[in-house]
Order: sequence, then C-alpha cells, then structure tokens
Amino acid sequence: MRPSPGSGAQEGAVTVESMHVRSRAGDEAKEQKQTACARVLAVLSAFSSSGGAPLSLTDISRRAGLTLTTTHRLVGELTEWGALERDERQYRIGIKVLELAASSTRGLELREVAMPYLMDLHAATRENVHLAVRAGLEVVYVERLHAPGGVELLSKIGGRWPLHATGTGLVLLAFADYDVQEQVLSGPLQRFTSKTICDSPTLRRALAEVKRTRVAITEGQITPGAVAIASPIHGPDGDVVSAVGVVVPTTGFAPRGNEKPPPGGWKQQTIVPAVVTTARRISRALAG
Repeated sequence: MRPSPGSGAQEGAVTVESMHVRSRAGDEAKEQKQTACARVLAVLSAFSSSGGAPLSLTDISRRAGLTLTTTHRLVGELTEWGALERDERQYRIGIKVLELAASSTRGLELREVAMPYLMDLHAATRENVHLAVRAGLEVVYVERLHAPGGVELLSKIGGRWPLHATGTGLVLLAFADYDVQEQVLSGPLQRFTSKTICDSPTLRRALAEVKRTRVAITEGQITPGAVAIASPIHGPDGDVVSAVGVVVPTTGFAPRGNEKPPPGGWKQQTIVPAVVTTARRISRALAG
C-alpha cells in the first residue's frame, strides 16, 4: 500500500522535530550533571577557539553545550561582573578575564623576569615602557612603567587593543602564525586616528618590514603626537612570546625636513637601540 501524498514529508518533519527535542533533552541532561562552576567555565571556554572574534548567544550556547535559557542567564551574570562584554547582540571576553590572564603564572613569570630590564629601559629613556602579549587578535599589556611628564597614554595593565594599531601589537602580529595574520588582514581594521593603518596592503608591507628589522616604529596610530617603538621577546623555544615597547613624544624623536636636532640629538638614535637591546636581554633571561 502506497503512502498518501505528503505523508513522507510529514514523517520527515516529525523526525526532524524529534531530533531537535532529543538534542535539547541531551543538553538538559548534560547540564544536570554539571556543577554551576562547570557551566560558567563552559561558557568562557566557548571563546577559546574564536580567535578573539565576538560570539552570539546562540554560538555560545552551541559551543558550551548548554541550553539557550541557561546560556542567557550565565552570560548576563558574566557580563555584569565584567568577564564578558556585550557589543550589540554579540559578546566577547571582558577586561576582568584579561586582567586575570595578565596575572597568570605565565604572565607573572614573564613580568618577574622582565622587570629589571624594563626598569633599566625606563631609567635610560625616561619614557613610558610597555610589556605586552598577544591574546587572540588583540594585544594585552601585562606591565606598564609610566613616565611623569611623558605622553598621556590610554593603555593600562590588562588593557587591550587591536594588533594592527600599536607598536607592540604590530611586532606580535608580524611574528604570529600565518593564520592569525590572515585573519587580521582579511577583517575590518578599526581606525583610531588619521594615521592608523586601515588597509590590508599597507599592513602587510608593515608586517614584512617589522619582521625584517625586528623593530616596529609607529606614529600616532592611537595617540596623536606619540611614537611607539617595539621589539620582539623570544621564549626558551625561540618563539616570540611578548614584545617590549617605549612610547615617546613625536617632537624630538626624528628629523622633519630641515629641522635642527634638539640638545642631546634625536631620540631615535638612542631609544631604538635601547628597546632592541632590552628585548634581547629579556629573551636571554627567559632562555635561562
């Protein structure tokens, strides 16, 4: 006996619906076996493979293996605390988590090893000094030594910026894996000032130059009137794990046209070698 017209489609619809029901039931059963802490960790872990990209509530729910209702509640609580940040209808890792990451064992070890050399650089240049690491597609500052009377900075410990927009970020991006570079180059490049690199061809050339010279020199990318100089720090295995940078006023850094040098000469002649030397010293110290 043949099935009546449309009965197959109806049976298929029932089958699809039953699959969704079983999926929801599976998620609910999984949740019942999890502690509240495990659910929170599942939500945060959903961002570990996002490459720094924001996620929708549905994305988080799917990656965490939790129901939308539970995900919505946990995401709301984490956002209120600062572990997540909301951007329209999407979420990303918040400053609280980045601050904790900056004080992690790896961050603490790096800071402890680097601090004497950062202080030497700070004393020699009398300028703002940064120590930064990469977190996804962003640069995170794990240490900052402020120079009284120096350039007013927007950065702070635990603060983050897009990799393409800072000196330390360019260094970390130049030595990052190909996939990371392409992810940045293919995405929108946020503009902060008229001098921020916002097109892929220019950024690609800048990264090649940084890798060739092992130093990044950027002007006014985030702060007008400021020049950032940065160089890579290598870990024991030879990979770039961090970057050290100095931020100085544009005035007196390098000659412009027929401008006469200030007393003591142009800062570029002394600060660039000092930053590169500091990066090498920290690399040797990390290598043991």
